[in-house]
Amino acid sequence: MPDPDELRALGKRLDEVRRQKEPRPDQEAPPTSLGIASRFATELVVAVAFGGGLGWALDRWLGTKPIFLLVLVLLGAAAGIRNVMRAAAEINAKQSASPKDDKET
Repeated sequence: MPDPDELRALGKRLDEVRRQKEPRPDQEAPPTSLGIASRFATELVVAVAFGGGLGWALDRWLGTKPIFLLVLVLLGAAAGIRNVMRAAAEINAKQSASPKDDKET
């Protein structure tokens, strides 16, 4: 029959291991693939739409036809790509800073 003190010590060690493995409430969950794709798509679409809308408004106001629309759509696309690259770098930095699981498969 095992000694009760040994069982208590084993229980304490098990509790400590469980506490270390549990996610802390201050840690946010890693982003999912769908979340990342949605963020990238939103960044790109909003930048292009904003550039297109601003170009269309300037063309109507100044009486020029497609000049500002084309230029600002291209600038919006460039800004959107830059935003996507910045978001990707931010996500990579967060994922590399988070602790890794020590599970081997």
